[in-house]
Amino acid sequence: MTTGPNRILDDFAKLMTDAAGAAQGLRKEVETAFQAQAERWLNAMDIVKREEFEVVREMAIKARDENEALKARIVALEAKLAEKSA
Repeated sequence: MTTGPNRILDDFAKLMTDAAGAAQGLRKEVETAFQAQAERWLNAMDIVKREEFEVVREMAIKARDENEALKARIVALEAKLAEKSA
């Protein structure tokens, strides 16, 4: 068992360690609460997530490519039809 100044320093060190642990726990709690609030706020604003945006973007690119291919096919078919008509 320690006595005198050493015990006071030991108690003070223990108190600081406990305070640091409590502060770290509080910080984690605040971060979690802030993140949850930010997510609710973004959901209320109806903002899409990056992953959803990328999926829709890829779908749009694919649809545009298909439209261009169909357009070229229509032009070719119309040209054939014009040849047969003439």
